Amino acid sequence: MKQKMLRGLISLSVVGLALTGCGTAPAKDQGNTGTATASPAGTSGEPTQLVISTWGFSDDFFKKEVYAPFEKEHNVKIVLEIGNNSERLNKVKQGSSKVDLIYLSDYYAQQGIEAGLFEKIDRSRIPNLKDIYDIAKAPLGEDYGPAYTVGRFGIAYNPKAVGKEITSWSDLWSPELSKKLTLPNITSTTGPMVLDAASLVSGNAKFNEDQAFTKVKELNKGVVKYYGQTSEFVNMFAQGEIAAGPIMEMYVKDLKAAVPDTKFISPKEGAYAVMNTVNVIKGSKNKQLAEDFINWHLSKEVQEKSAKAKVDSPVNTTLQLSADEAQGITYGADVVNKLIKMDMKFVNEHLKSWIDRWNKEVAQ
Repeated sequence: MKQKMLRGLISLSVVGLALTGCGTAPAKDQGNTGTATASPAGTSGEPTQLVISTWGFSDDFFKKEVYAPFEKEHNVKIVLEIGNNSERLNKVKQGSSKVDLIYLSDYYAQQGIEAGLFEKIDRSRIPNLKDIYDIAKAPLGEDYGPAYTVGRFGIAYNPKAVGKEITSWSDLWSPELSKKLTLPNITSTTGPMVLDAASLVSGNAKFNEDQAFTKVKELNKGVVKYYGQTSEFVNMFAQGEIAAGPIMEMYVKDLKAAVPDTKFISPKEGAYAVMNTVNVIKGSKNKQLAEDFINWHLSKEVQEKSAKAKVDSPVNTTLQLSADEAQGITYGADVVNKLIKMDMKFVNEHLKSWIDRWNKEVAQ
């Protein structure tokens, strides 16, 4: 059974949007670093509470460099709701959360869109959109939030343990990697990307489910473990239990800490784009303030600090990083325009059947 999956090389023409303020609190143009003017509720008196749902990683950095300046500028008190994608999204679905703004991977954000959980954003209130990569402006449609970071999913390996250079997704099927390989489980954010890569290796320009599963099954005997959390990959790699596997670039620094010779590559067919998005929850009383915060997070100031601290790969195209500063993060047109973007709507439509099939045919 052949099914179509949108899979294309990302265009990187960054065309400025004609963005003007509207509504009761127009955005003021402060260049790349400015935030829009606060909505009336946040200008004086007691601080307005803005509830943000996020992962909680790099907490000290975000509190100092992202939250505190915005709180001061807008007379806001930011309250955090911490958890993984699934936990936090379920709270919103169940109505047990008072969140205004939610950070999710594009994979989970698409589920939120289909469940009708997000407000349509007013792009005129987010002038910094004009300065970010086209892929990040509307990854899930113009009505919904942008990606504030774009990472890449490629292959990391220990050259000494593997004994060969890895350049392609097809190298995962090399005899040298047998009993030294790990792959993400289908239920992880990047699991469907491995399935798509298997379809590519099978010679398909469009996603072919049957051939993808057949190809993945060929790896079964050589896979040490299908990992559910990246920490499992890092631990197995550090202990020498594995020597290679697909992983997001942001975790390569942890691999290098254990194995300094670690290499990370974008396969010649293309690495996959991993995007984290930010959206306003439907019914939020602080919609304009939330849009102001999105604008702030996309600013050159925040994006540059995040990149230099190795917290997030930037989407703002106006900042310039040195080679050392760009080490270990996804940066630059020469990298981003080669990424493969999967159609998350298609993924979510088929994920349940893929999980069932994976459990029956692969994870045995």
